[in-house]
Amino acid sequence: MEDPERLLSIAGLWKSYVGPVLRDVTLELRRGEVHALVGENGAGKTTLARIIAGLTPPDDGNMFLLGRLYKPKNRAAAEHHGIRMVMQELSLVPTLTIAENIFLHALPHHLGVVSYGALNAMAREVMALVGLDGVAPSRPVATLGVGQQQLVEIARGLSGSCSLLILDEPTAALADAEVALLFERIRELRDAGACILYISHRMEEIQQIADRITVLRDGAVVGTREAANVGVDEIIRMMVGRDLGDLHPPADRPLGDVALRVDCLSRAHAVRDVSFAVRRREILGLAGLMGSGRTETLRAIFGADRPDAGRIFLHGADAPARIRSPRDAVRQGLALLTEDRKDQGLFLPLPVRINVTLARLREMAWRGSIVRPDAEREAAVRFARILSLRCRSVEQPVAQLSGGNQQKVVIARWLCRDCEVLLFDEPTRGIDVGAKFDIYALLNDLAERGKAIVVASSDLLELMGICDRIAVMSAGRLAATFERGAWSQDAIMEAALSGYSDTRDAVAG
Repeated sequence: MEDPERLLSIAGLWKSYVGPVLRDVTLELRRGEVHALVGENGAGKTTLARIIAGLTPPDDGNMFLLGRLYKPKNRAAAEHHGIRMVMQELSLVPTLTIAENIFLHALPHHLGVVSYGALNAMAREVMALVGLDGVAPSRPVATLGVGQQQLVEIARGLSGSCSLLILDEPTAALADAEVALLFERIRELRDAGACILYISHRMEEIQQIADRITVLRDGAVVGTREAANVGVDEIIRMMVGRDLGDLHPPADRPLGDVALRVDCLSRAHAVRDVSFAVRRREILGLAGLMGSGRTETLRAIFGADRPDAGRIFLHGADAPARIRSPRDAVRQGLALLTEDRKDQGLFLPLPVRINVTLARLREMAWRGSIVRPDAEREAAVRFARILSLRCRSVEQPVAQLSGGNQQKVVIARWLCRDCEVLLFDEPTRGIDVGAKFDIYALLNDLAERGKAIVVASSDLLELMGICDRIAVMSAGRLAATFERGAWSQDAIMEAALSGYSDTRDAVAG
């Protein structure tokens, strides 16, 4: 007799590309539950989700939806059966408006002409669910930051009725206020009888939202546990097959001379009279809500956006640096790891080798003109080993790597360049717990070697664990700076909200 609580049953699912990605996966999803799917990058989580959502066909195995064979041919077929997916990598059309993206396949129309009044009204209703009620639905998606684009992607997932909602790293680009709002929507869906398959690397979120947890490792199911009966340490051991110890290396080191000083930096309304300094051997955290100006500040320092005012001093020099472009910045020892690796950080069709060595092409060339692949390969292999990069070889196209491993490729590029001042914008976004430990250890090692590091992150616990100081931005201004030992989550959040009348203003910004 069919279990009335069972929504989707998966039996013996296999998927291979060059090698096995999923191996004999068996899983059961129930109505009215939040089922977390966790595992290291490359464990097979996203591939499994894409098969369920009709985006990728399995090689073998069966799925049963409400007891009937379920074999979706495409995304539309899955959505017809009430299964919707919010993907980790944004799939929005940047030239279309927010409203058009949300209802792209269900545009209201009359005699073949889109009814934009009705469309925008429908969009406003859904946008309010995710905290975008302060943003015009007619605004082009290309004008939004990554965090707001993620909210649009989530709004699209919530735009229709569903029995199963798959969320793949939905909070990677969101600040705490937006996460809390999303969790409210998730609980409402669960209480209405829907199942939510929740994929995340953030253990604190898993503990907060999940009813059951399934762990994947190397494409196979290690086990499923009731969330109330399992601790974080056990989940991590199941994921990585080892104990990681302290995820946050100690940061009590003596600091060196000032390597970067920012004086009264401004750019339109996004960055307003921002001043701070970073010393060698120091990790400075940059906290703040989405739209607070963290990313815009780093981009202005790096020359990716031209500031309206302000000066940047490097390496203790008395004269300000002339940085008119990223090329100028790199030549003067600056590096920027962008928050959007897909569109701004990588050449996805090209191999790992070229992506890693791109910032050192002159040194890789014979007499400065002909690039030597053997030199590129040697450097790429070295940094792939340092970062525990999972790839078949350094000749593998970056597009074929998991999101976390793509992030490691960007980090490897700047390690290869050996820059003195490192600006990292969300360096662990989309990276699993084991890889995060590697990144934290790497940041600590870079600081010990005399590098000056600025880390912008929406994860307060992360910043509190790895930083020597935390500067908090609010509405484009530097609201407060805390020394290690003098901060708390409440104090940081109070500073982050100080420039806004309410949290919705922060989201709209």
